[in-house]
Amino acid sequence: MGRPALEVADIFRIYGPGWREAQRGHLSLAQLKVMSAITQCRSAALGGHVLRCGGCGSEQISYNSCRNRHCPKCQSSAAQRWLDARQVDLLPVEYYHVVFTLPASVADVAYQNKTAVYGLLFDVTAEVLQTIAADPKHLGARIGATLVLHTWGSAMTHHPHVHGIVPGGGIAPDGKTWVACRSGFFLPVRVLSRLFRRRFIEELQRLHDTGALKFFGELVRLADAEAFQDWLETLRRCQWVVYAKRPFAGPQAVLAYLSRYTHRVAISNSRLIAMDERGVTFRWKDYRANKGGRGRTRNKAMTLAPAEFMRRFLLHVLPAGFHRIRHYGLLANGGRKNNLALARALLGVEPQALDAPADASTLMPAPTFVCTHCGHAMVVLQILPRDCSIRAPPPCE
Repeated sequence: MGRPALEVADIFRIYGPGWREAQRGHLSLAQLKVMSAITQCRSAALGGHVLRCGGCGSEQISYNSCRNRHCPKCQSSAAQRWLDARQVDLLPVEYYHVVFTLPASVADVAYQNKTAVYGLLFDVTAEVLQTIAADPKHLGARIGATLVLHTWGSAMTHHPHVHGIVPGGGIAPDGKTWVACRSGFFLPVRVLSRLFRRRFIEELQRLHDTGALKFFGELVRLADAEAFQDWLETLRRCQWVVYAKRPFAGPQAVLAYLSRYTHRVAISNSRLIAMDERGVTFRWKDYRANKGGRGRTRNKAMTLAPAEFMRRFLLHVLPAGFHRIRHYGLLANGGRKNNLALARALLGVEPQALDAPADASTLMPAPTFVCTHCGHAMVVLQILPRDCSIRAPPPCE
């Protein structure tokens, strides 16, 4: 696949230096690192390799990737490695897709308290799913879930929500049977939404009481306990959106979905249309369009000034060390292997049928570099060192 005509890196290279200077003191170190990584990705600045094809003999230079998780060019290989590890976790049951979304006013607080509130979004979502699933009135079983955090809408606005991939059933409390969901139905959305709202508000109150929340700008008034209580009261009266989609069409559909969502960034290079005197134009989906009747389309184009485009992109830089993919319940890392073994035994599925390749002895490791012309493996002729950056002022003479 050839290089897109326009990349996010191009926008940062051209407009980034001036905007960075104008925003001096207002950009975090993490945001500055993301800008630097994206502009240097797959360029001579990071070094690379001189390669020769063993088939057609052609030579080419391959520059190194930045491997930053916010870079649009570095996610496909990371996603593939993650998917390879997840294939052995799939069970022969229906899988459901659920989405838990924070209201806009909570999203504003979340942006100023990313680690605390995003982490809360994960934990409360997992708790709600497991609590309702454990209730004998609904399922009466221990379930597992893989949760993926997205903080953006299609137009790169701040819109934090969690996508959950959940097997359609779980292990009975006595551990002796597999309890399946009713076909085509996971858990009642209204019940999930109400418990999600109540538990999240309770945890927000706890964070406020312990001084774990910080407020700036227009939100500074929420530092006052009485004002915060009034704000929580408005949250109790609004609807919290929980959405459950139809089950996936088999395990391969689950993997296809995960490959698109687990390592997605705020905007991909393929959505960029043009960069000219009007600004940066990109494709986006208006999910409210279908509510207006016929003749309206979801697929639209939006043009933003370069400064606004970069500002929106950097809204979604996560705190260092923050995990945006997490596993809970039966799929939690500590007990996943034993839980899946028990689930397969209860479902009557042999582990070898899912885990073992057809003939492991004949598998050869995939080549690191493949020729774009003929598909043969390429060998490294020379390693190109990365550019040496100046880390201190030159000595005085």
